[in-house]
This record gives sequence, C-alpha cells and structure tokens, in this order.
Amino acid sequence: MSLRRGLVFALASVLLGSAAQLGMRWSMTRLPHPEQLISALSNGSVDATAVSVVLAAILAYAVSMFTWLAALRDLPLGRAYSLLSISYALVYVLAASLPVFNETFSLSKTLGVALVILGVVTINSRPAHTPTIRRAP
Repeated sequence: MSLRRGLVFALASVLLGSAAQLGMRWSMTRLPHPEQLISALSNGSVDATAVSVVLAAILAYAVSMFTWLAALRDLPLGRAYSLLSISYALVYVLAASLPVFNETFSLSKTLGVALVILGVVTINSRPAHTPTIRRAP
C-alpha cells in the first residue's frame, strides 16, 4: 500500500509541477518584461488574469513540493526521482498540443521525450523494494 501511495503522491507532484510550468509560460507571454514590471504596475497596465495565473502557479509549485515530500516517504529515491521526468514529456506534449502556447512538435523533441519515457519505464519496470529500517535495540 505504501508504494502505491508514494506513486500517487509522486504523480500528483508531477501534474502540479507541469501545470505550474504551463501556467507560468502562459502568464509570462502576457506580462511585461521584469525590468518594465514596476512601471507597468504603477500605471495599471498589467493583465490581472496573468498575474493571478502566476500566483496560482506558484501555489501549485508549493503544493507540488509537499506532495513530493510525501512521495519520498514511501518510494525509493531512484524510482521517485525518475518519475519527475514525466513532467518533461507532459509539458512538451501539452505545450505543442494546445494552440494557446504556439509551440510545435518536432521529430528531435519527440524522440527525446520518447527516450525519457523509455528510461522511466525501464527504471520502474521492476518491483520496488522498500528498505527496512533497522532500529537500535
């Protein structure tokens, strides 16, 4: 049960982190450059929706970190860490699939993502063994 719980937390962390990346990307294409942000804030020409999405993305990152910490309680580090790579694939596929991001698929990127996923599958194809913690008498 604890391995399954760890996988759920790890995948939740991946989903939240991926959503945060996409939200930040969307927002940053609608906000002024950092050096112009202060003057834009002072004259009220900042897109409030984009600021809200950035703040939500930061919150998603924070929640993602807590779910990651929960995953580390139940999963071996090598297995857990490999699962983070799923985020690369997810962000790439969603950014290239959703027209709002104006990104495209390419053969080299798709092959790279396929190799990453193959690596994750390879690492996680064997049953995980949780180490037993020895307690001092």
